[in-house]
Amino acid sequence: MRAMISRFAPAPTGFLHLGHVVNAIHVWGNARRILLRIEDHDRQRSRPEFEAAIVADLDWLGFTWDGPIVRQSARSDIYSQSLDRLRRLGLVYACNCSRAEIAGAQAALRAADDELRYPGTCRDRGVMEGPRVGIRVRLEPSVVQEQRPHEQCGDLLVRDREGNWTYQFAATVDDFEQGVTLVVRGDDLLPSTGRQIQLARLLGRTEPPSFLHHLLIMKRPGQKLSKSDRDTGVRDLRAQGWSAPRVIGQAAYLAGLIPEPRDLRADDVSSIMAP
Repeated sequence: MRAMISRFAPAPTGFLHLGHVVNAIHVWGNARRILLRIEDHDRQRSRPEFEAAIVADLDWLGFTWDGPIVRQSARSDIYSQSLDRLRRLGLVYACNCSRAEIAGAQAALRAADDELRYPGTCRDRGVMEGPRVGIRVRLEPSVVQEQRPHEQCGDLLVRDREGNWTYQFAATVDDFEQGVTLVVRGDDLLPSTGRQIQLARLLGRTEPPSFLHHLLIMKRPGQKLSKSDRDTGVRDLRAQGWSAPRVIGQAAYLAGLIPEPRDLRADDVSSIMAP
């Protein structure tokens, strides 16, 4: 059995809330080694003050990680090298389509879950790379863990028109390069599994990580918690006098991991995981 190496990978676009704590419970409860990765690939929305708050809140909660913090904003060279590998395979092309144009072209052809699918408009147009031009990777028809990425999302955007590496690409490269063997995340990201495995194979990963998708805490039916929900923010609850074990226990209760609220320490979360 391979070692369970996972990562906690928040985006520094806001403060931690109980939904993040649920994810931390599952990560620390299921893996032996945990990496902290700051997913600040979105340069327009990421803020250093949010990163500092995330690190401080994790420390207060008692969730400790192994090794140095890794920031996606410092890994552009690694992403470029991975993209070059795909170029050599003839899988990369430039795309100048905007999201609005894709939506307009595909208004009647949405996937069953209403996900926007890129129709391949620029696949063979020979668009030149440059400013305000995105980069895509060809995803040929394939069935991966009962998913069909080419039908769900079409050719994958790996760098957007603003020059940002996308979540799908950066996370897949990082999980490969960092040796992550267990990806733990909310079930809203379940549709990303097939495309990330397919992309990882193109990058040379022969054995994909295992994936664990957990239920989300919902603000109301159909609406998950957001970083603007101050009544569930870790910092707000702490300011109200909540202890770290109380915050963790409340998150576990709301996620259905324990039958009633109780104090739960970070180093005890493995005890509530199903065998």
